[in-house]
Amino acid sequence: MKLKRVNFVCFCALLLCMVAIAFLRQYCTMPLLPYHMLEKETVLHFLLHDTPGGSSPSAVRVVQANGMAHNTSLTPFGTIWVVDDPLTEGPDLKSTVVGNSRGLYVSAGQEELMLVAYLDFGFTSGEFNGSSISMLSRNPVTQIEREFAAVGGRGKFRMARGFANLKCIFFNASNGDSIVEYKVVVRHY
Repeated sequence: MKLKRVNFVCFCALLLCMVAIAFLRQYCTMPLLPYHMLEKETVLHFLLHDTPGGSSPSAVRVVQANGMAHNTSLTPFGTIWVVDDPLTEGPDLKSTVVGNSRGLYVSAGQEELMLVAYLDFGFTSGEFNGSSISMLSRNPVTQIEREFAAVGGRGKFRMARGFANLKCIFFNASNGDSIVEYKVVVRHY
């Protein structure tokens, strides 16, 4: 008799749980995300033209640390540059412009040439026109190949995260002009 009573109590408890789950399901389930909200992966390739020299520079020194006025290095420790560098499809500055890189470089290495860069890659043509990817990373500029972290974005790159492989394909040591190839992989919504 006791076994029948235990079975009946278990059956009632199970039935009560099923009814509660059915009732609460309408409040607890997450709707399926629409297609435009599913995570995507995008691979981009472009070249950045950084021109601190010449009559129309794209990188300008705006802060220099005290006591560094005598330092003739292009990047003395504690120096900050503001940049607005064009992004192109090819290595020639006259090739198709796909956007620009705007942000800051801070010289943060005392023992080595090390920049910390915050850059916003804004795209002005093609499928990603009006969208951007934000990069924040250290930039060991003496290394030909290096990597940046993609930490955000807007527009079609909302909530972006990923990385960029950089390769310096041209550098002028006398004035700091450079062309850097970017291969970017980002995941976004």
